[in-house]
Amino acid sequence: MQNQTQQEIGNTGEENEQERARCEWDFELSAAVSSSTTGAVPDVLGVIEVDPSDSIVATGGIARKIRIYSVNSLLASQSSEETLLLDHATACDYYICTPAKLSSLRWRPGSGGRVIGSGDYDGVVTEYDLERRAPIFERDEHGGRRVWSVDYSHCEPVVGASGSDDGTMQLWDPRCDGGNWVATVQPSLSRSPVCCVEFNPFGGALIAVGCADKRAYGYDFRMIREPLIIFDGHLKTVSYVRFLDMNTMISAGTDGCLKLWDLHDSQVIRTYRGHVNNRRFVGLSVWKNGGLIGCGSESNQVYVYDKRWGSPIWVHGLEPLAPVMSRTGFDEGGWVSSVCWRQVGENQCTLIAGRSDGLLQVFMGKRKKSSASDTNTVIRL
Repeated sequence: MQNQTQQEIGNTGEENEQERARCEWDFELSAAVSSSTTGAVPDVLGVIEVDPSDSIVATGGIARKIRIYSVNSLLASQSSEETLLLDHATACDYYICTPAKLSSLRWRPGSGGRVIGSGDYDGVVTEYDLERRAPIFERDEHGGRRVWSVDYSHCEPVVGASGSDDGTMQLWDPRCDGGNWVATVQPSLSRSPVCCVEFNPFGGALIAVGCADKRAYGYDFRMIREPLIIFDGHLKTVSYVRFLDMNTMISAGTDGCLKLWDLHDSQVIRTYRGHVNNRRFVGLSVWKNGGLIGCGSESNQVYVYDKRWGSPIWVHGLEPLAPVMSRTGFDEGGWVSSVCWRQVGENQCTLIAGRSDGLLQVFMGKRKKSSASDTNTVIRL
C-alpha cells in the first residue's frame, strides 16, 4: 500500500512537470498571405523552405511557381498587435515559373542562398539560380515518375539525392552537367515509392529514406550497399524524415503519428499523436534549437509538439479563404499541407505553415515562464 502511494505521488509529480513544460511557449499569428487563385484553380503549398541565412522563404506547389519572400517583410508586424494581412501578389519579392507542379524544394549548400533545387511531378530535378531567375541544372533519371523529395549532403563534395514514385533514391553529383550518376538505391524489395530523403545535417555520412512500405532506412551514402539501419514501426507510408540531432530522427507516417527514433539502435523513443494524417503529405519540420516539432493536419490545423511529450503543446486552425475543389468539382475541404521552422533563436521561434488553398501563415513563438497553477495541456485557437 505504501509503495502504491509512492508510485501515485511519483506519477503526479511527473504529470505536474509535464504540465509546466507544456506551457513554456506562447504563439501568435504574425502575418497571413492569401492566394490570388480562387474556385477550381488549386494552389496547394506543398513545400516551404527557409534559406540557411534565415532571411528568405521559398514556397512551391501546385501553382507551378517558386515564390520568394523576405522574412523581414513577413515579420514586419511582430511588434504590432495587429496581424499583417497580405496576398501573394504584393507579399512575395518575385517568383519563378516552373514547367511542372512542385513537390520538393531544398537550398543547395555552399551557394549562399543563391541556388535552390526542386523536385517535380514530371520526375525532373531542377536547380534554379535566384539571381538570374533561371534554371541552371536539370536531371531527368526517374523515368517520368514523380519526384517527392530532394536534398543535399552537408559535406564536400556536395552530393544530391532524390526520391521518387519509381521506388528508387538516386544520388548524383550536382557539379556536373546533367548530374553524373553516383548511385541508385531501391530500399524496398516491392519497389514501393520513396517519399522522403534527408542527409544528416549534423555531419557524418548517414542519409535517411522514408518509403511507402511503412519503413524508413538509413544508408552510408559513401558506399551504398545494404541499409545500415531500418526503422520499422509505422503502420502506413512514411511520408517524412527529419533529423533532430546527432542521435535522433523524427519520422511522419500516414498512420497519423510521428515517431522519435534512436539512431544507434533504431528503437522508438516516443510516439506523437493528435494530428490527423491518413492520406496526404501534411509537412514536417523540426526546430533544432528548441526541440520543437511542427506538422500539418488533414483537420486544417497546424500542430506543435515538444520532443519530450507525446501530446501536442499547441494547435491552431487555419481558416480557409476559398473552397478547395477536386477534379470532379466538389469541395474537398482543406488541410495544412506544409510547415517550416526558422532555425534562429533560443527563446523566440518562427513557424511558417501553408494551406491547401495557398494560404500562408507566419507564427511567432516566445518562451514564457509557466506557473504551477497552469493546467491546460494544450492551447487551442
